[in-house]
Amino acid sequence: MRNSEIIRNTAETKIELRLNLDGTGKSEIATGCGFLDHMLTLFAKHGRFDLTVKCDGDTYVDYHHTAEDIGIVLGKAFDEALGEKRGIVRYGSMLLPMDEALILSAVDLSGRSFLAYGLEIPTEKVGDFDTELCEEFWLGFTRNALCTLHIKQMAGTNSHHIIEGTFKSVARALKAAVAIDKDFADEIPSTKGVL
Repeated sequence: MRNSEIIRNTAETKIELRLNLDGTGKSEIATGCGFLDHMLTLFAKHGRFDLTVKCDGDTYVDYHHTAEDIGIVLGKAFDEALGEKRGIVRYGSMLLPMDEALILSAVDLSGRSFLAYGLEIPTEKVGDFDTELCEEFWLGFTRNALCTLHIKQMAGTNSHHIIEGTFKSVARALKAAVAIDKDFADEIPSTKGVL
């Protein structure tokens, strides 16, 4: 089983996260931020990852530390669950329509962290969630998952749809990338022999 459990405690957040890459999309999410709970629930469902997240953060200040630190911990969980990445497809992409929004996500589980973030979210907030935190979340994720992630907004003007489309699109790209390629089940997908 490709599972991980990460516990991270700082002065700003206390996070417990469990991830099963070969799950069914079940989730139990309690971040203290309703919008982020919704996005992580969608992420688990569309990636078919079993995901449990419990975060006690300094949300009385704002959601910055909560969003960034959950991105960090989720990235670490992916890296840990993948181990040496033997047999994985490695690459995944998804062009996902979310009503008027259209989001392209492409991922390479390369062992190198890079985020190309191409979202233009028109409002500063969705509910009480600062939309700029979407980028902070994915930065934390890519740096700790050790992956290359490209996110590009092809169309859209509704901030909620853009962010929701992003979480769904990245989840589906990751689902493809972490899948086991049966033809190469015992190989590391790199000419270097490591990822």
